[in-house]
Formats: sequence, structure tokens, C-alpha cells
Amino acid sequence: MRIVSGIYRGRRLQPPMNLPVRPTTDFAKEGLFNVLANMVDFESLRVLDLFTGTGSIAFEFLSRGAIEVTAVDSNQKCIDFLKKTAENFGAKNIQPVKSNSFVFIKRMWSKYNLVFADPPYDLEGIESIPDLIFNSGLLEDDGLLIVEHSSRYRFEQHSQFSQQRKYGSVNFTIFTRKNELP
Repeated sequence: MRIVSGIYRGRRLQPPMNLPVRPTTDFAKEGLFNVLANMVDFESLRVLDLFTGTGSIAFEFLSRGAIEVTAVDSNQKCIDFLKKTAENFGAKNIQPVKSNSFVFIKRMWSKYNLVFADPPYDLEGIESIPDLIFNSGLLEDDGLLIVEHSSRYRFEQHSQFSQQRKYGSVNFTIFTRKNELP
């Protein structure tokens, strides 16, 4: 696993073998970030990375200049790895949070420009993530939600659906919080 672009480009993430994660492939990550490069100004983003695992996506956003990243995972070993990696990279604008992502969504009051969710593919409740995010108020107006998922899930009928991208067995569905007119 490597950082694709930005100030940490080429740096490798070397998670311990005992982490219960399924990291996003470099191929899929590079494809997603190529799409995002045409959609967002990375240097103005406040990012929430749910089910962060190794933090590969979180560090990719930081590498590209995100203002700050909140990285949430329920596994203490993942959080410890994130903290160690942040220290090794000299990254100051990442906040690792040990929490169940569903609980975090319900309790958090901060707003983000972009929320990335990469739940385990077999996790019960994946299909509810878009509504939970949009109903929570976590996203700024015109903010983006990206859900990584298997081909088992389809989100095209969701009212905030924007696009879906597929890279091998990895699917990313991008949702846009549409600015509601009064």
C-alpha cells in the first residue's frame, strides 16, 4: 500500500498482519482520486473517513493537502497504527477516533466537505449509510459522500446519487448533498 500523490507520494503504509482490514487497492484508490481531482479542491477539504482501517484513504487526502481528516474506526489496533503512521509522516492534521462509525455519525456535530465510508463489505446496514449521513447534518451543502462497497449494493435510485465508479471488484458510489433552496 502506497500513497499515490502529494507530499507523502510514494510512502508506504506497512500495517501489521493482525489488523482486521481489507485495504482499498492502490489501483482503485488512484482511480477514485483521479475522479476527485476534477471535482474538489483538496486544500479546502475537511474530511471524515469512516471505517478507516489502515488509514490509507485518510493519508491520501492529507497528502493532497486536506485541511484536516477525522479517521474513525472501532478497532484499537487500527487507531494505534494510524497514530504511529501520523507520527512517522509528521502529519499533524489527522484526528484518529476510536468509535463505532454508526455511533459516531449519530453523536458528531461537526460538518465536513467530504465523508468517505469504507465499511466491511459484509457489514449489516451498508445500505443505510447514505441516509444516515444526509440526515445527520455531517455534510456541508454541496458536500460529497463516497461509499466503497461490493457490487452487491446498488445506490442509483438514491435521491443524492451522483455517480458510480468500478475498479476491479471495488465500487465507489459518489453522492452529492444537494443544496436545498428555501
